[in-house]
Amino acid sequence: MADPYKTLGVERTASEADIKKAYRKLAKQLHPDRNKDNPKASERFSQVTSAYDLLTDKDKRARFDRGEIDGDGNPTSPFGYGGGGAGPRPGAGPGGFRQQFDFGGGEADVSDIFEGLFGAGSARGPQPGGGGFGGFTSGFGRRQQAKGANLAYRLQVPFADAAVQTPQRVTLGDGKAIDLKIPPGVDSGTQMRLAGKGEQGPGGPGDAIVTIDVLPHRFFTRDGDDIRLDLPVSLAEAVLGGKVRVPTVESPVMLTIPKGASSGRTLRLKGKGFSRKAGSSDGPRGDQLVTLMVQVPADDADLARFVESWPNREGGNPRAALGV
Repeated sequence: MADPYKTLGVERTASEADIKKAYRKLAKQLHPDRNKDNPKASERFSQVTSAYDLLTDKDKRARFDRGEIDGDGNPTSPFGYGGGGAGPRPGAGPGGFRQQFDFGGGEADVSDIFEGLFGAGSARGPQPGGGGFGGFTSGFGRRQQAKGANLAYRLQVPFADAAVQTPQRVTLGDGKAIDLKIPPGVDSGTQMRLAGKGEQGPGGPGDAIVTIDVLPHRFFTRDGDDIRLDLPVSLAEAVLGGKVRVPTVESPVMLTIPKGASSGRTLRLKGKGFSRKAGSSDGPRGDQLVTLMVQVPADDADLARFVESWPNREGGNPRAALGV
């Protein structure tokens, strides 16, 4: 029947954030995994968790503050029969709440009252997943024991691996390594929840929350589900056309350069972009958009003489569309 405020070491005016902070600090110190040879620490851990459960339940906290329930969540005066010599008498049985009260000359077994009102299970102590009046010995509607804390991880994923969903090896806090499957449409800030991979608690383990950071690439950039690439091509390749090798996030492919291609012209490689989120009507992956960048050789005397003697060297005004 300990005072939950004293158990957690907080004032009665403590905010919910203060209570959570105090609990996390104590739980970290007293966690059974860190105190395997200290049974008292395990007992204390259970007390701290019970206190946290009560004080983070707004209704229970208010009832405790009003004196309606004790630190274990049990009613201090069921049905209001607390005064005038009607207090509890010895006789608690193994069920945890078999107390007798004097109701004007006769004795009534409270467990029998609950059995008649709510069924035989109502005064037998907590039931799995109990709510409402279930588990009377532990208080009205006591919640299940709290799970352990969630653990946060950040995972840096190479650009190409993110695009094609290459599984990533992750080492968790317990030292175990798992292969994490990258979800389609992943981007920096995407979070993945690994159920049961957090800290252990009296109600079971918490989860691991993995936040993804997609690393930048040295020549690819992302445009939604598409990937962009500026591809240098020689003057001869631009003028005469032909096939050239182009890198993609998987492996190089051959791309046909049309004759007379100019810098800035963009060609499309279908299905070579990022994996799209499930259910996309545009297909499983985006495209790779290849923008040609014609490289003119510097200080090439032969090229300079050719252009000077080229009858059509003016070539019209390529800036006419800009109004100049």
